[in-house]
Amino acid sequence: MPVPFDPRKIYYRSPFGAVEQGTAINLRILLPRHLHTQKAEICIKYDYDYNWIFINLFWCGTFDEETEIWECSFTPDRIGLYWYSFKLFTNGGVRYVVPSDAYNISSIEYSPGRSWQITCYKKGFETPKWPVGGVMYQIFPDRFNFSGEEKNIERTDFHRNEDWYALPQWQPNQYGEITNSDFFMGDLKGITQKLDYLENLGVSCIYLNPISEAYSNHRYDTGDYSRVDPILGTEDDFKELCAEAKKRGIHIINDGVFSHTGADSIYFNRGGRYGNGGAYRDQNSPYFSWYKFNCWPDNYNSWWGFYTLPEVNETDPAFNEYINGKNGIIRKWMRCGNSGWRLDVADELPDEFMENLRNSVKEEDPEAFIVGEVWEDASNKESYGARRRFLLGEQLDSVMNYVFRNAILDYCRGKDARYVMDEIMSVIENYPRPVLRVLMNSISTHDTERAITVIAGEPINGRDRYWQANQRLNDEQRSRGIKLLKLAVGIQYTLPGFPCVYYGDEAGMEGYRDPFNRCCYPWGKENYELIDWHKQLGDLRKSCSALWDGEFINVFAKDRVLIYIRHDDKTSLCCAFNTGDCDVDMNAPPGYSNSKRLFGTHLENDTLHIPAFGCAFLLNELDNDD
Repeated sequence: MPVPFDPRKIYYRSPFGAVEQGTAINLRILLPRHLHTQKAEICIKYDYDYNWIFINLFWCGTFDEETEIWECSFTPDRIGLYWYSFKLFTNGGVRYVVPSDAYNISSIEYSPGRSWQITCYKKGFETPKWPVGGVMYQIFPDRFNFSGEEKNIERTDFHRNEDWYALPQWQPNQYGEITNSDFFMGDLKGITQKLDYLENLGVSCIYLNPISEAYSNHRYDTGDYSRVDPILGTEDDFKELCAEAKKRGIHIINDGVFSHTGADSIYFNRGGRYGNGGAYRDQNSPYFSWYKFNCWPDNYNSWWGFYTLPEVNETDPAFNEYINGKNGIIRKWMRCGNSGWRLDVADELPDEFMENLRNSVKEEDPEAFIVGEVWEDASNKESYGARRRFLLGEQLDSVMNYVFRNAILDYCRGKDARYVMDEIMSVIENYPRPVLRVLMNSISTHDTERAITVIAGEPINGRDRYWQANQRLNDEQRSRGIKLLKLAVGIQYTLPGFPCVYYGDEAGMEGYRDPFNRCCYPWGKENYELIDWHKQLGDLRKSCSALWDGEFINVFAKDRVLIYIRHDDKTSLCCAFNTGDCDVDMNAPPGYSNSKRLFGTHLENDTLHIPAFGCAFLLNELDNDD
């Protein structure tokens, strides 16, 4: 007997997924005839209302001898989330059709239980066109490339590491503090020097970790938003980087760190580096209202309790004008050539601030890109006691897609493909289509362990920095890790969204948590098999329109095998993956008997061969005249 309801199948719900404001949704449930259902209702609650509404379903005949069909239509008219299930009035009493397990399959129960989600986004919501079909590349500026140009650095409170291939400083100082004050001198000109390499890799966007003046190597402790850190170079160096990148079709986006500043900054100035001004030293400072002092000057709100990172009040008019005003920080760097912003800890930024920031960005350039750091499902995320509105058309264009990352890496570590497909489908179901096409899909970032280490290394299991510093993949682990990393990247590059490569992943870099995930790019010691694989997949993204904004079809997900299809009206790509240690032969999906075999894929007599720890790709280029 068919399931009562499956929101991921077009037969039950049309259209599938998030909908634009004012879109009618047709819903259908299948009920056992032996229930003798006399009446059926859909129960709907808007996220910000207390009361449920009830709409009658109509009996529409029989599906088979044992099953009957009930249907209705619902049109969400307000942006936000709606929650729904079905209520049945039967000869045996009231019953409910509700989600029954982690895979969203429905069942008929005696009590209401859980509900399904509808995401309704703003009518006319659009995201930038230029990221579609491209590849993003994340650069931690101190660790990517040193141009060789020596600079006149006035500060002396840092350590210059002369060995490019050494580990970053990881041991605490005499006070037990990790100061992040060791520098390898990577700079903006060094990035410009490597643009040809990035272009050849298929990169169309570079996401830069912070470049503003700061006193740590990560630069999330902003010292002056308006200046490039002198160790990285000058404002002219940044302008040159943006200009040279655009000649190659590459856009630059900056990291916006707006939930806090550094204590050692022109705005707070705890250590007196900037003279006598700053909120810590002068209550008449123009920046005083930015901060929350419980007892001035030493008792103040700080980010996650780190006294070196005083929190700002983002809704303070002076701060908002400084960042989002007509001549604010956002527009300054856009006028220097950047194409958008990644927002650090977006879930800690108030809605009002992000809406102001979006207005500022889009007024300056409607095609500029705004992506936020959110670690969970961003469509239904709650923080600070409220449902967040990141993806409804008034704040972000995209988010860092940690949901996909976790699913991909869990799959490579042996998780059942059914679980992985459920995670993928959940995002596709909940996120607006304009967001899906530009989702930032990473498998490593500066905040996570390197993908190859997660896939093939010994789990960290709470071990300390000493253990992490002394761990390397052995030959057997590395060989297996390279195979599985290629598989993971194959998924990353073919799922809906915009794949983002963390610098050096394509060269086989290893590393546990910060700072071991932030070593220098291994120029001259790269793994060229992995680099070539990234190039091939980058070329595929350029040529296969199905990967730009195509539909996603779940073909097969069980045990270690995952298969899906991406298609539009021009191309159709079948993507098959096998994380098991034995080869698998399966029937190719209908219509793929004579497909183009990509990257050595083997297909014979309709049988698709998927190698152990490997993948297979079949491409159809459709004849639109047929």
